[in-house]
Amino acid sequence: MTQSLTLALETSCDETSAAVITNGRTILSNIISSQVPTHQKFGGVVPEIASRKHIENVIPVIDQALVEAGTTLADVNAIGVTYGPGLVGALLVGVATAKALAFSLNKPLIGVNHLEGHIFANFLAHRELEPPFVALVVSGGHTSLIHLKDYNELVLLGQTRDDAAGEAFDKIARVMNFPYPGGPYIDNAAKQGNPSAIAFPRAFAGQAGENKFAFSFSGLKSAVLNYLNSAAQRGETVSIPDVAASFQAAVVDVLVMKTIAAAEHAGVNQIVLAGGVAANSSLKTELATKAGNRGLAVFYPPPVLCTDNAAMIACRAHYQFLAGDFADLNLNAVPSLKLGHR
Repeated sequence: MTQSLTLALETSCDETSAAVITNGRTILSNIISSQVPTHQKFGGVVPEIASRKHIENVIPVIDQALVEAGTTLADVNAIGVTYGPGLVGALLVGVATAKALAFSLNKPLIGVNHLEGHIFANFLAHRELEPPFVALVVSGGHTSLIHLKDYNELVLLGQTRDDAAGEAFDKIARVMNFPYPGGPYIDNAAKQGNPSAIAFPRAFAGQAGENKFAFSFSGLKSAVLNYLNSAAQRGETVSIPDVAASFQAAVVDVLVMKTIAAAEHAGVNQIVLAGGVAANSSLKTELATKAGNRGLAVFYPPPVLCTDNAAMIACRAHYQFLAGDFADLNLNAVPSLKLGHR
């Protein structure tokens, strides 16, 4: 089999990443320069600072990725890049760099939807995984259920109507005085708490009617904030582990229920987790247990492939390259999931 090398860039938020993979499934390098220490003192990502850091880091990261992969730009068959959704200024750095490389090298340029990249991280982690399956994409910016019928045929089943699950985690963590990003801190605190201690609401948005696979987490976020503020006003001491565990259970219950329902609706026997919240220990355990009870297999990537990285973008770009899908990169419009055959 002839080796096909894909170089990809990821700069959608606060990680500058470059990766080289071969034949779509094997990672030769996956270099990630994280800006978390830079943004931590602000309690979240500052878009202007993120863009400037990407400019500083993108060329050194590409160089390191090529060296670690033992290859050169001349050997690369195609160049992939995240073109949205994300922070426009941050995306612009990666897209401009990828365009310059593709033009100068006369290589195909492939624009990748960030959500699709997260899904395809599972193909790098699980060689045996093949479509069809239903994917739950959960991150700071997105909560979506997607039916992947084939490598280049995706159907959006439902998504959040307001806050994403990861966004709710980060905002609650900030109020609880955890550092940014707060999701892992809530996960760790919850292990010491009682998930039934506080009856936070489960929002089953769209349970009946037009879109039964929609999500909503703004009401839950408000309920937790009200609980904490009310306790503070009364001078009461709250159990941070109990709050963390109860909040996390409310999120996980909804995610698990809707994902299993979506898989059964789509008639598939496989579920994949993707995105930063896919690293949450409770979500992985609950989904694997409850889906397993219904005969559904569950796959998820290792933590390094859950967060933003270029290897997942390279994997997605490889399959678009095989399909001849060389997207017109337009930052004036947020790219949508491609429905039907790409």
